[in-house]
Amino acid sequence: MIHTVPSPAEHPVVSREEWLEARKALLAKEKEETRLRDEINGMRLALPWVKIEKNYVFDTPNGRRSLADLFDGRSQLIIYHFMLGPDWEAGCDGCSFLADHIDGALPHLNNHDVTMTAVSRAPLAKIAAYKSRMSWRFPWVSSHGSDFNFDFNVSFDKEHLKGEPFYNFRSAAGLTEEELPGLSAFYKNEAGEVFHTYSSYARGPEELIGALMILDRAPLGRNETTIMNWVRRHDEYEAKPAASCCHAA
Repeated sequence: MIHTVPSPAEHPVVSREEWLEARKALLAKEKEETRLRDEINGMRLALPWVKIEKNYVFDTPNGRRSLADLFDGRSQLIIYHFMLGPDWEAGCDGCSFLADHIDGALPHLNNHDVTMTAVSRAPLAKIAAYKSRMSWRFPWVSSHGSDFNFDFNVSFDKEHLKGEPFYNFRSAAGLTEEELPGLSAFYKNEAGEVFHTYSSYARGPEELIGALMILDRAPLGRNETTIMNWVRRHDEYEAKPAASCCHAA
């Protein structure tokens, strides 16, 4: 939801006492939000799991690897479905914005028995080139030639788009994008069996973007006319205006 914020010239200015009353009213709502988030987190952890039966294989810098291999010795795996199609010249600007926040979290996640990696349909060489351009360190592998992206409803070929594509747990009739964002979580037990535990799409992974959470507390908020319309790749802010679509070069 885009919130209309009064311009600085029109913003109400009140006494400290009036501000304190308004702030206390907001605090009550913030505490309500925190309790609701705790409840939702509990429901997320209680979701039933689905055993992965298909043998997904990925191209990685260390050769061909299975989904189980991507856990890298840990029991939990989070995959960010990064929008970088086979013929794209650059990754999605919104996905790139989120990816800027991953590297700093990696030591903490790894120490907590969690591996996080990105997966895209682009060939590994194209992924490596864009990753180098962005100076990222997080693991990023290619599902090129695999059903993985299609099975997890983040990639759509022409046949999918002609029919009734499924995205964000509902019909997405009329969809024209061939790549969309998402996040999926998996668990591997001691027997090596892999289970799909959670997926989230569209704005679902937004809380991973710390910059947005900071902007939500800034005087003018996100200051956007459509969702993240101001976002550019971090090396483009001085170079050119925001792209009109995710996969523009």
